[in-house]
Amino acid sequence: MKIEIDVPEYDPYMGVRTEWKRGYKISARIEDGIVIIGANCAGLVSLAQHMLTLAQPQVPEGCHNHYDDLNSLESGSCEVIIEKIS
Repeated sequence: MKIEIDVPEYDPYMGVRTEWKRGYKISARIEDGIVIIGANCAGLVSLAQHMLTLAQPQVPEGCHNHYDDLNSLESGSCEVIIEKIS
């Protein structure tokens, strides 16, 4: 199976840009010390795209994507930050 994903090019002036697939749903919770992220197909593809965006060589260490129930996750979700490290 082959899936093609367009990855927005990193721009040092605009930062890391994220795009969302129509109809995405993503939730995050912590249960017994385990982080559980649940997503439908559109949510998983969106997250994959976000990870590939952060993985670009020109993206500096410390850049991150912040997800919470106010801007991208389902209501009641815990906050999630995915950060690029070296």
